[in-house]
Amino acid sequence: MDLEGILRAVRDGTLRVEEAMHSLRVAPYQDLGFAKVDTYRAVRRGFPEAIFGQGKTPAEVARIVSTLVAAGQRALVTRASPEQYEAVLAEVPGAVYHERARVLLSDEPEVDESLPPICVCSGGTADLPVAEEAALTIEARGLPVCRLYDVGVAGIHRLLDHLEELWRSPAIVVVAGMEGALASVVGGLVDAPVVSVPTSVGYGAHFSGLAPLLAMLNSCAVGTAVVNIDNGFGAGSYAAMIVNAARKLKR
Repeated sequence: MDLEGILRAVRDGTLRVEEAMHSLRVAPYQDLGFAKVDTYRAVRRGFPEAIFGQGKTPAEVARIVSTLVAAGQRALVTRASPEQYEAVLAEVPGAVYHERARVLLSDEPEVDESLPPICVCSGGTADLPVAEEAALTIEARGLPVCRLYDVGVAGIHRLLDHLEELWRSPAIVVVAGMEGALASVVGGLVDAPVVSVPTSVGYGAHFSGLAPLLAMLNSCAVGTAVVNIDNGFGAGSYAAMIVNAARKLKR
């Protein structure tokens, strides 16, 4: 049960004060021995702790996911493997796995389609795993996504065909490898913040993502931010936070 659920249960008389106090004592995090699961992150940040699946055993991932779900939170696992998904599914029957993005969710998120979607753009098809990681992260926050894939600068007319979608978007994620020019191009066309993600897609002098990282950091388009190489999760989280912060100001 999350904090709001505890408070409501006390108010409604379905949870004794002593039981609520016990829940609050253990709520900040739960020590599983191999991991300390931050069950209060949703209270502090507005969204639950995410799990980096790489390096963890299937049993460890399943235990962490189960702990978050028991605390009333959606679990999101990045860099997840099929084996980890099978272990989670045995504990959380509603879990879903997106193989290309290597993203595992404890359930299918409900997205508020009444809101303007956040555009996620990719330079090429090879960038799709990172772009999908960003898109799924945004949807896990309950926000809609407009996917504009394979719209790189080598055929810029493919991007220009979607100007209306870009102009309506409250925030934009741009995922690109090679020389990373797409981020600057998009940044020069819109009045929304742009979150740029360099990918490790490219040939030798690309240095596994360093070339587009530097290009994006040196962009002359104002209002752009850059996350780490291949960090679709970080970009999706940042874009969602921007949009949710703007929604708070309008309330």
